[in-house]
Amino acid sequence: MEIDTDKIDNAVLGLLWLTLHEERRAWKGMDWDALDRLHQKGLIGNPASKAKSVALTDEGLRRAEEMFRTLFTRPTP
Repeated sequence: MEIDTDKIDNAVLGLLWLTLHEERRAWKGMDWDALDRLHQKGLIGNPASKAKSVALTDEGLRRAEEMFRTLFTRPTP
């Protein structure tokens, strides 16, 4: 079985939006490999810090909300 890491990254990004606080910070209790990939894509700040949360970039915030809505909400009737 081949894992589609882009799909995993989209799900992690959507879940980061769910845990937003202080406008652009999210708890980083996610898979470290996924967080590293999101950092490499320029969507979050460096997750390798002592902080328990990570900052989302402007593009990361936009994409995180988009992924949250796409993956985790029902269509409005």
